[in-house]
Amino acid sequence: MKGPLRVHYDEEGDLLEIAIGEPTDCYAEEIQPGVFLRIDEKTNEVKSIGIVSFKKRTKSLEDIKVDLPIEMGFSALPA
Repeated sequence: MKGPLRVHYDEEGDLLEIAIGEPTDCYAEEIQPGVFLRIDEKTNEVKSIGIVSFKKRTKSLEDIKVDLPIEMGFSALPA
């Protein structure tokens, strides 16, 4: 997948979102409690991952390394 990589953290909502490519119409799927994928409606490509309660899941916001509860690649999901 080509396109810009965007990382956004909403401190008030304690939500981290990592997105790649241009925004498209997507649906969300919760794959683990508080971990959501946004998936393109037409191509089934994973467009972003959102992590709720991000600050609680990390030691500090200076520590960027986060062990996600899934293995993930930015590619198309099976139809």
